[in-house]
Amino acid sequence: MKRTATIAGIASIAILAATSVQAQQSGYGQCGGESWTGATTCVSGWTCTFLSEYYSQCLPSSSTLTTTTSSTTSSATSTSAASTATSTSGGKLQWFGVDESCAEFGTAMPGTWGVDFTFADTTTIGEFISQGFNIFRIPFAMERMAQGSVDAALDEAYLTNYSVAVNYITENGAYAVLDAHNYGRYNGSIITDTTAFQTFWSNMATAFKDNSNVIFDTNNEYHDMDETLVFDLNQAAIDGIRGAGATTQYIFAEGNSWTGAWTWNTTNDALKDLDDPEDLLIYEMHQYLDSDGSGTSATCVSSTIGVERVEGATAWLKSNGKLGILGEYAGGPNSVCEDAVTGMLDHLTANNDVWLGAVWWAAGPWWPADTWASIEPPSGQAYVYYDEILQAYV
Repeated sequence: MKRTATIAGIASIAILAATSVQAQQSGYGQCGGESWTGATTCVSGWTCTFLSEYYSQCLPSSSTLTTTTSSTTSSATSTSAASTATSTSGGKLQWFGVDESCAEFGTAMPGTWGVDFTFADTTTIGEFISQGFNIFRIPFAMERMAQGSVDAALDEAYLTNYSVAVNYITENGAYAVLDAHNYGRYNGSIITDTTAFQTFWSNMATAFKDNSNVIFDTNNEYHDMDETLVFDLNQAAIDGIRGAGATTQYIFAEGNSWTGAWTWNTTNDALKDLDDPEDLLIYEMHQYLDSDGSGTSATCVSSTIGVERVEGATAWLKSNGKLGILGEYAGGPNSVCEDAVTGMLDHLTANNDVWLGAVWWAAGPWWPADTWASIEPPSGQAYVYYDEILQAYV
């Protein structure tokens, strides 16, 4: 979202990736995918479920996803994501949640806690968890996490306070997305040192690699940058995270042009060549429904604009065998936006073979209750208007 104090996931299933051939894979373990050589059948009560051509997983037999491939190879792969995983019980997204903002607020760096920024409120996060929301994207400022330079050691105080919400979320069975909310910049300058960027993410991964419910989000809304640099920064982050030993957690890669879904297939096509050795890479896109797609207006273009703005991204995901998540979206408190938001979410759900989730922007204790997109319980305007609507998707 293009504004000074921006607040920006998807809900994931815990993964215990198999590293050797075994007779049957355990629950939530990998059971297929391109180049997979491990077990292709699951223990009793679990079904090997196709998620993409690169990844199949042992899910409970009652899962909302069922495998419909006509044939199975020795590696349990399929020729196309679009031709396999289908929805039952009306279909659901794997992850559905909200962005928990405020640790990235302010322009003073590193600034003062309680003056320039604050941290997410676990009480209101708990309210969402009780309603079934299962993913929370938590923005932070790199200048506070790594003070002085991109590759500086992590600041112990900021990391500790930031981790309170992370630990609360994951201990309650939901997923926490660590969102470097920097727009591809550090202290206002475009990050060009990919080695330093890799070190930063190696440091972050080292701190969180033992928490399987953590997801790494490489950077929020790269924009007005060379596309090759956006690719290289994403790849450096992937290399840093995996090199630190975080091998079972998802990574969210964002794109150029504010990572907009409506321009993804023309702006970020090169990102299809990003390489994650663990095949746990998800493409994070954002989509707002006002005239310029910035999310600064409560007025939606039309009641169908939500579907219209993500259809191209859906086609890109399907044609390239990739998986995506809508990491930011919102709509104003009016019937046109309500129709646009529900139409968009219905589209994602109908295409849950490639779309894994959606995350509303934004909650956070410092968002004024009368802010149209504020979903902070109990009185945020979006919470009052949209919470009941969104509960249909959890």
